[in-house]
Amino acid sequence: MSDFSSAVWRHRIAPAILLALISFALYIQVIHHPFANYDDSDYVQNNRQIQKGINLTMLRWAITSTQHENWHPVTWISHALDWQLFGPSPIGHHVMSLLLHVVTVILLFFALAEMTGSTVKSLLVAALFAIHPVSVESVVWIAERKTVLCTVFFLAAILAYAVYVRRPRISSYLLVALLLALSLASKAMTVTFPFVLLLLDFWPLHRVAGWTEPSAGNRVPQFKFPKLLIEKLPFLAITVADCIVTVVAQREAIRPVDKFPLLLRLENAIVSYASYLWNTIWPTHLSVLYPYPSSGIPAWRVVASLLLLTAGSVLAWRERSRGYPITGWCWFLGTLVPVIGLVQVGEQAMADRYAYLPLIGIYIVLVWGGVDLAQSLEKDMRPLAAAAAAVALVLLAFVAWRQIHLWHSNIDLWAHAVEVTDDNSGAEDVIGSELLVDAVNKGQAYSDDALPHFLKALELDPRDSRALFSVAMDLRGRGRPLEALEKYKLALQYAEDGSLRSQITSGIASCYEMLGNYATARQYYQQAMNISPGPESDAFVGYARTFTDEQIVKVAGDLARHPTAEGYWQLGQLQEAAARPLDARKSYRQALAIDPHFGPAQTALAKDQATSQ
Repeated sequence: MSDFSSAVWRHRIAPAILLALISFALYIQVIHHPFANYDDSDYVQNNRQIQKGINLTMLRWAITSTQHENWHPVTWISHALDWQLFGPSPIGHHVMSLLLHVVTVILLFFALAEMTGSTVKSLLVAALFAIHPVSVESVVWIAERKTVLCTVFFLAAILAYAVYVRRPRISSYLLVALLLALSLASKAMTVTFPFVLLLLDFWPLHRVAGWTEPSAGNRVPQFKFPKLLIEKLPFLAITVADCIVTVVAQREAIRPVDKFPLLLRLENAIVSYASYLWNTIWPTHLSVLYPYPSSGIPAWRVVASLLLLTAGSVLAWRERSRGYPITGWCWFLGTLVPVIGLVQVGEQAMADRYAYLPLIGIYIVLVWGGVDLAQSLEKDMRPLAAAAAAVALVLLAFVAWRQIHLWHSNIDLWAHAVEVTDDNSGAEDVIGSELLVDAVNKGQAYSDDALPHFLKALELDPRDSRALFSVAMDLRGRGRPLEALEKYKLALQYAEDGSLRSQITSGIASCYEMLGNYATARQYYQQAMNISPGPESDAFVGYARTFTDEQIVKVAGDLARHPTAEGYWQLGQLQEAAARPLDARKSYRQALAIDPHFGPAQTALAKDQATSQ
């Protein structure tokens, strides 16, 4: 092997293989995980566009769709490819997310090593990123594939940029632009890309003439800052265009100011920044959902968080001559801006998935700063510092393993969220829904285990539309349609999500159907279909069923006056069509009680018995 090949193996290939093995060893347990009951259904399991696989119709839909209040065609195409390859089994979907995480880890290592020339430090940063528990949510949650995908293309664009600045060519520049566009088409979070490039120009690339001395080991031409700004304008244009598309896509998901006032959003943003930093150092209370503090945040938390951020900023500025403190710190602060909650989308105060990319900046500060600190120690203390770093990595991997394991069960995942957060009505909703679905799958119409979770959610938030909807479903299942109607209509007042409003409206219709008011039921089913059209929707099926219900009432009335075997058989057929098998069975038996030799009723009963066995 030549000296060049040996160097490439030692400094690039071997570390990349090591990072891949570490990532696989930590995350391989995901092959036993199910789909999560949090958006996976909408993104994959019940998404008929995705299940078409890769074809022109699907691609056209992916490019134009703003479903789930996002424009991310690359993400949709990724899910469609998974479905085409693996179908409804979650194993393949999880493995693909794991592979993308491995690619992200390796790209991070390559990009840092290319820009800094330091194999060991770049390896440590990539290892931290690979095993840190905060990264878990983005990798194991299939619906959050978009975060990993956008980071893959983001880091690939940075690697392409590192190549471009050494040998500026139009083809290299266009490659950076293309990778940026693919990143934004996966998730809009990376709109801060031009800002990140300017940080990298300062350190480690040392491209800003007059600000830093040229790097001895990294021969990159220097330019005045205005020229570097102009260089980023095409990238800025791409991000601005994506911002416009994103605002249009999320117009229904953006929460109104009266629900989350600007002052509360600012306070939450400050506290969230500090919380992400704390979770980096002490990631033991991670949650799939952090409830928004709608009742307010204690002043001491806001002040303490602001002091922490101020201290970090002052320290980064004081140490700016080192380069990495200010680049890493501003990477963290800047890349979190699009998702810090100043424009509130959704109900969460913060989310681990939002920190997947931003925490790379903190990892850079920790690793480069830790190495500087170790080098300042006496020689006999340095092995102890290295051992402490190794122990920290092992402990982080252990915590990450436990966090990954939580996702093997939806109940365990959300029960953990209730345990580690306060007043988490959303988590209570999901636990109750999971228990209710389990009961329905067993043939029950309601669940005594689920109801306490819905009631707890309402105790925490009386305006919780999902909890009200779930309580209404429970009451309807218990045969109490009038009480259910009251809860459904209250839920409709507070519901903002279009899909939920459609489900609530269908629930109202079903209550009127139970009460025999078919005309009103049809009106509500029609409203539900207008919100979520589709020939296979529950509202469409319910709307059609009301006509059958009316026929059942009419035939039953006629039979009460003139009972015949044929009449009861017809009644049974209608009841079967209305998905009422027990009533149909009784009608067939009533027909045979009138005429024991009535063939159609005998055939229907035999068929029913064969089906039920």
